Amino acid sequence: MINGAVGEVIVIPAYNEGKTIFEVLTKTKKFAQKIVVVDDGSRDNTSLEAERAGVIVLRHEVNLGKGAALKTGCDYAAQQEAQTIITMDADGQHDPKEIPSFASALEQHDIAFGSRKKPKAMPAVFKLGNLVLTTTLRLLYGVTVEDSQCGYRGFRSEIYGYIRWDATDYYVETEMAIRAGKKKLKHTTIPIETIYADKYKGTTVLDGVMIVVKMIGWKIWR
Repeated sequence: MINGAVGEVIVIPAYNEGKTIFEVLTKTKKFAQKIVVVDDGSRDNTSLEAERAGVIVLRHEVNLGKGAALKTGCDYAAQQEAQTIITMDADGQHDPKEIPSFASALEQHDIAFGSRKKPKAMPAVFKLGNLVLTTTLRLLYGVTVEDSQCGYRGFRSEIYGYIRWDATDYYVETEMAIRAGKKKLKHTTIPIETIYADKYKGTTVLDGVMIVVKMIGWKIWR
């Protein structure tokens, strides 16, 4: 702690993750100084399970989207004078043991992007979609991010104002990368292990198409 500020704050947006959130938080607490869960209008017991794990719980009364939930959590962390903020998913896809790698990277960089290793088990549609998104991001904005849609990432709180996003949906990861590139922030990549659940809840093919459309629109009109 420096001048009363906390070190890392882990921000986890959650929507109907009552079955997984307690286990995720129990594992994460081994590596984190402070954890903030943002229950994005869940209709199940997500908030109760998070509270049972003994972490800070913020709640949206209605579902506003991943981008909105992340912003609520990161705004709170910044107000608490966190030194670094690390974001994770609530479904168990991200291994908390990677947190020290992000913390270490942020000693030398402004922002660290997680990049999912490409195991044979990774669905082919995910590989193709990620290739299209990262290539479009590089061509339009000159930002090289190996896995633009990976929600496991961290940044120094002092640069949060530069990357604070408008997106309320899954475009949040892409917008964050675009803003980081425009400000020429020093960034790096952290290879991470990822568990692919039977029921996928992340970016769909339609989401991917919309993200590409938004990237093109940003380039034309902003």
